[in-house]
Amino acid sequence: MASQLSQQYAFRAQKSMGLVSGTPTYMPIEGFVVPDVPARTYHYSPDGRLFAYALPTVVRIFLAEGAQLLQELSVPNIIELKFSPRGTYLSTWERPVKLEDGAQHKNLRVFSASTGEELISFTQKSQENWDLQYTMSESHAIRLVAQEIQVYRPAEWGKGIADKLRVEGASMVSLSPGLNPSVAVFVAEKKGAPAVVKIYGLSTLSGAPTCSKTFYKADRAQIKWNDLGTQVLILTQTEVDNSNMSYYGETGMYLLSAAGNFDCRVTLDKEGPIHDVSWSPNSKEFGVVYGYMPAKTTLFDQRVRTLHDFGSSPHNFISFNPQGRLVALAGFGNLAGKIDIFDRKTLTKICTIDAPNTSYCEWSPCGRFLLTATLSPRLRVDNGIKVWHCTGGLMHVQLVEELYQASWRPTPLDQAPQFGSTIPVAPQPSISVLTAALTAKPVTPKPAGAYRPPGARGLATPAIFKREDEGGAPRMPTGSGSATPPRGYNRSPNPPGSMGYANGATPSNGNGQYQNGNGGRRHVPGAAPKTPSTAPASGAEGGDKKPKKKGKKKEKGSGEAGSGAATPTGEVSVRPSIDVTVGGTQTPGQSSVPPTPGAESLDPVAKKVRNLNKKLKAIDELKEKASRGERLEATQLKKMEGEAEIRKELSSLGITA
Repeated sequence: MASQLSQQYAFRAQKSMGLVSGTPTYMPIEGFVVPDVPARTYHYSPDGRLFAYALPTVVRIFLAEGAQLLQELSVPNIIELKFSPRGTYLSTWERPVKLEDGAQHKNLRVFSASTGEELISFTQKSQENWDLQYTMSESHAIRLVAQEIQVYRPAEWGKGIADKLRVEGASMVSLSPGLNPSVAVFVAEKKGAPAVVKIYGLSTLSGAPTCSKTFYKADRAQIKWNDLGTQVLILTQTEVDNSNMSYYGETGMYLLSAAGNFDCRVTLDKEGPIHDVSWSPNSKEFGVVYGYMPAKTTLFDQRVRTLHDFGSSPHNFISFNPQGRLVALAGFGNLAGKIDIFDRKTLTKICTIDAPNTSYCEWSPCGRFLLTATLSPRLRVDNGIKVWHCTGGLMHVQLVEELYQASWRPTPLDQAPQFGSTIPVAPQPSISVLTAALTAKPVTPKPAGAYRPPGARGLATPAIFKREDEGGAPRMPTGSGSATPPRGYNRSPNPPGSMGYANGATPSNGNGQYQNGNGGRRHVPGAAPKTPSTAPASGAEGGDKKPKKKGKKKEKGSGEAGSGAATPTGEVSVRPSIDVTVGGTQTPGQSSVPPTPGAESLDPVAKKVRNLNKKLKAIDELKEKASRGERLEATQLKKMEGEAEIRKELSSLGITA
């Protein structure tokens, strides 16, 4: 059975499109003709038997094995394609337009994949959740129209709606896989009423729901069934996070049983958003990646009991391989692109794959390989496809300019090669790996670790700056709306962890000032070193500063030492230093205001004579300006009129001008 469907992947780019065989050759499929114009989308049937792509004017359907053309549908402007589970029907969607006759545009069409005949058409305005949902046997198909669930029988499209159910406020519906399909309906929170999820049996749609769960903080939801269709995970999300902890809103998760015998909230032990959740193919366990970075990954059973804790790492993606034997944990988007592969049987890490800039990741149907792709418009450079073995080896590289889409060809589990009881050995890589290595540009290795400023280099990294998975302290909720971890504020210029750095925000000298290792006194460059005075400070000195300065000036005027001028004995006074007030008191020492040289030697009469002479000199300068013909202002003319008054005052002092 394994030889019926060969390994294959498809890709679509701006200027090219192709089908490529898998291990070991990775060669283009013979017989596939690349279209002349860019394709808008492509899709494999879930059983891997058919392949279809849409061009601006036509849709073509191929046999995936050998790329043999089956049908060509002349339907223009198709931008979405999807096959039914067994590939019997092909649905197409185009943007709705206004018709000239005013009729509704039937932009959702269903065709027979074997004959190309259009079977039924609908009006579907929204591109989100546009297609019908089929049961695994294709016996029924459902769609949500204006809060009404409509059920059709694909074998009898012409008979119209076979059954329907109206659920007030329904915004999303999901049909389960499995032999006994159920329908999960989500009603968002509105006007204070809680959100609700109801599960109905498809065969008893008009009856009471088999399970119902109400909860708050749910503006929208993702509904994820396990492969058996017996249990469903509801991942809820709000538009706004009321705690201001996340830009993307709050998330929550609930587990419900289709039979109604179990439902509960999935309680997570780390604060933060839920990044990803995935069911194991055995339908008995699921993995969740949650919490602020570095996120935590935990494996739960079908009763929400913890099976294994993978610890904290920068991950936001989880995926089981189709056999459920391997688990891939990765960090994509704004993370580094590291993929950790774990053995589910032993819960040990097998390898780490470095796949930076990855925007798409998928397991191969055989469970041995991972396909990673860098797609546009997420990134417009280094677009291409890489195929990795589960043991970490790079098997194939294909660089494609402006790559839009890439995926493996689906293969039913019973038609895929058996995985085996042990981890398989990697085969020989294709020649493309060697070619890519020879043509790759040399990359300058960047120093490992986070950036550290020059002042903090050479010191041990404080725990507050380490990630939780690197030995740092666990993140604690701040309650302030900020994702920054709390730390004490400190004015010390020294880096954290070094000598002189005071932890915490409490002043260390007890009076509101931060110690700087100099006894509370600030060092002024250029100032002479000072020796503390042993004389006790008086009450007046410890009070207001201004009386203290005036008192010192009077002392200088009386001729005491410390004036800064040459003394009669020839000694030169010490250079005055600058005192800085710390904690509201001035440190003892010399005057904080340097004296004016020679000012203490003038008597009051001499000072007055000097001032009057300055005024006469200014008047003489104004007279010279007037003699040169310059225009004087009124204040300057008034100053010149006071010359006689100044000379009279000088005469009274016994000075002749």
